[in-house]
Amino acid sequence: MLDVSRKELKYIIGTDEIYLYKSKLEKIMDADPHNRDGGGYTIRSLYFDTFHDNDYMEKLDGLDKRQKIRMRIYDGQTNIIKLELKAKEGDFQRKRSLSLSLEEAESMIDGDYTFLLERPEHLAHGLYTFMCTKGYVPKCIVEYDRMAFMNQFNDIRITFDMNLRALEDPSQFFKDDIETYRVADPSETTMEVKYNGFLFSYIKQTLDIVDKPRVSNSKYGRSRSFAK
Repeated sequence: MLDVSRKELKYIIGTDEIYLYKSKLEKIMDADPHNRDGGGYTIRSLYFDTFHDNDYMEKLDGLDKRQKIRMRIYDGQTNIIKLELKAKEGDFQRKRSLSLSLEEAESMIDGDYTFLLERPEHLAHGLYTFMCTKGYVPKCIVEYDRMAFMNQFNDIRITFDMNLRALEDPSQFFKDDIETYRVADPSETTMEVKYNGFLFSYIKQTLDIVDKPRVSNSKYGRSRSFAK
C-alpha cells in the first residue's frame, strides 16, 4: 500500500509554454521514467461517486475538505492498476493506494467490491465499508497526457497535464480505443507543483518564471460539469 502526503499547487498555462519550462526543468530535475522519448504518457482514471454525486457537488461548493476515489492505469496497460483514495485539505493532499489485479478491477467496474474484504490491508476494508455505506458507483472515465519531472528529495514532482478528455461509460475503461469527448481546449495545460515539506529554492526560482495565478482545477469536476 502506498501512502503519500504532500502539498499540491496548480497553474493553467498554454501548451506552447511547456517547452520553455521543460528546457529549464530537465537541467535540474530527473525526467519521469514513464516519459516516452522526451514526451509524456497517458493516464486514464475511472472515478467513483455516490448515487447523488456527493463528491462532485462538494467540489462545486468549494469545500476545503473533500475526497475522491478513483481507479487508474497508465498508457492503457493493465499490468499496473491502482485504486486510490485521495483526500484534500486546503493545499495539502493525502493519497493512499492499492494495487489491483485485472479481475479485481473488473469486479469494481461491475459494482462488486466484496473482494476488498479479502485483502489484508486496512485501507481495503475501510474502502469497502465507506463505498458500500455511501453508495459509491463508477461514474466517469477521465483521460489526459502527462509529462513529468521529479526529484527524490521531498518527493518533488512537476507535472504537465494536457488534452483533457472524458467519457461517462465506465464499461469502456479497459478498451483500447474509446470515444472520449474533449473537456479542455487543446492549447490548455495544467501544471502541478507537488512537494513534501518545502520546495527547494533553485526549483522555486526556476518556477518563478510562471506568471500565472494558482487555480483549483479538478479534472473530475470539469469532466462532469462538461457532460452535464
